[in-house]
Amino acid sequence: MNTDSIINLFLYTLPAVVTGLIAYYFFKEHTKNEDGRRRFLLKKEMQVNAMPLRLQAYERMTLFLERITPSKLLIRVQPTSTDKDDYESLLINNIEQEFEHNLSQQIYISDECWSIITAAKNSTIQLVRKAAMLEKTDSANKIREVILSEMMEKRAPSDAALSYIKEEVSDMW
Repeated sequence: MNTDSIINLFLYTLPAVVTGLIAYYFFKEHTKNEDGRRRFLLKKEMQVNAMPLRLQAYERMTLFLERITPSKLLIRVQPTSTDKDDYESLLINNIEQEFEHNLSQQIYISDECWSIITAAKNSTIQLVRKAAMLEKTDSANKIREVILSEMMEKRAPSDAALSYIKEEVSDMW
C-alpha cells in the first residue's frame, strides 16, 4: 500500500507541477515582452524629445563651419594692425573661440561627425599658419590675399564637414 500511495501522490502532483512550469514560462515571457514594450516606448519618447536638441547641435556646428570658412572669416575678422603675426594669432584665436563655444554640441552628434568637424577646424588653422609662414607674406593684408587666392583654387576645409553634416541630418529622417 505504501507504493500505491506514493504512485497516487506522484500522479496527483505531476499535473500540478507541469501546470506550474507552463504558467511560470508564460508569465516569464509575458513579463519579458512587457519590459521590451516599455523600453521601446521610453526610447521612442526620448528620441522625440532629443531630436530637437540634436538638430540644434547640427545647426550650431553648421554655423561654426560657415563662420570658419576662410573667405567669411577674413571678411569678419579685420586686421587690427599690419603685423602678420598679430593677424595670424587673431584669426586662430577667433577659430578656437568659436570652437570652444560649441564644444558641448559633441554629445548630440556622432563621433565620426565630430572628428570631421575637428579636422576641418584644424585644417583651417593650418591654412592660416601656412599662409603666414610664406616668405612673400610680410603683412596682414598679404596673409588675406594668400588665403583668398588659395580658396579660389581649392575648396575650403569646412566644405567637406558641411557636406557630412547634411548627409547625417538627412539620414535622421
